[in-house]
Amino acid sequence: MLTLDQAIANQKYRIAELKAVGGGTVDQERMRQLFELGFIKGESVILLRKTMPGSDPMVVRIGNATFALRKVEAMSIGVETD
Repeated sequence: MLTLDQAIANQKYRIAELKAVGGGTVDQERMRQLFELGFIKGESVILLRKTMPGSDPMVVRIGNATFALRKVEAMSIGVETD
């Protein structure tokens, strides 16, 4: 399964899962924040662009909202092609 940081720009994906990358309370807080922003299983998401260098942050759209996500946050979002 791909994670959002591996996604191709301007292709529509569906969120398959949110997963912990590092563990601990920081990771639990990250999962909660992503969930509150609308990154939930089944939602459509589009990676609009990766910035240079290092692809951090990334610009993503979920629903009508546009967000900048750090690479570590994008690595927490498992996606499937829609």
